[in-house]
Amino acid sequence: MQKETGFTVVDTHAGAGLYDLEHDWSQQSGECVDGLDRILEADKAPNLVEAYLDAVAELNPDGLARYYPGSPWLAVSKLRKQDSFHGFELHPNEYPLLQHNLQLIRTPAKRRVHVHAEDGFKEVIRLMPPHTRRGIVIIDPSYEAKTDYKKVFDTLSEILKRFAQCCIVIWYPVVQREEVRSLQRRLEQLPVEWLHASLNVKAPQKDGFGLHGSGMFIINPPWGLTKELPQTMKWLTKTLAQDGQASFSCRHKEAKPVRRAKRDEDE
Repeated sequence: MQKETGFTVVDTHAGAGLYDLEHDWSQQSGECVDGLDRILEADKAPNLVEAYLDAVAELNPDGLARYYPGSPWLAVSKLRKQDSFHGFELHPNEYPLLQHNLQLIRTPAKRRVHVHAEDGFKEVIRLMPPHTRRGIVIIDPSYEAKTDYKKVFDTLSEILKRFAQCCIVIWYPVVQREEVRSLQRRLEQLPVEWLHASLNVKAPQKDGFGLHGSGMFIINPPWGLTKELPQTMKWLTKTLAQDGQASFSCRHKEAKPVRRAKRDEDE
């Protein structure tokens, strides 16, 4: 957004876009107690976290954190008139909620906000490259199906073939699965600039089940993020730690400079 030129945001697995933390499913999981609640109660949050907390505060003007913004809400609420959004959601219950929730946002890009009841893995390829030639793709499936790990890598590979400059943001769960380790290895072997951050809030369970962290892999990261993210990760680890085994990693690979062939002196 530091440039006037418009950009396109594509969310392949948009979900409902907005969540009620007083809903039955939220109360049953209780995840917000060890997540959002800790962030809200902490002091001296870094700039990246403060920006997120501002978005939460806008949704909850009474000061009680009831509504939780998903990535579609965060994206659409920041769009300018020259920007656009495409959100994909196949779940029959989530899709109408996504439609309804995004219509609540007052944005100058209202006509450029599109939601689709289609497979985001497939349809995101059709949108590449966007007409703006500037774009962000968010890929965050549930990974309930093990095939999702392969689909993530195959999808981003196709995106890069069509739009090498695209910023691609991939979320994945840190669980004890070989598919996770394989995806991490394959991502870090990509010949592009990337930023890879992961956070473990507790030690893995002895039975091998359960989520104990999350990872974010960002291809062509936005300017400034590489410098700012490590300190943010350090703060998040301290704030969200559930035991003494909490940890984080933040790795960065720069893009290789393009080498041009030398011309003959006669030329």
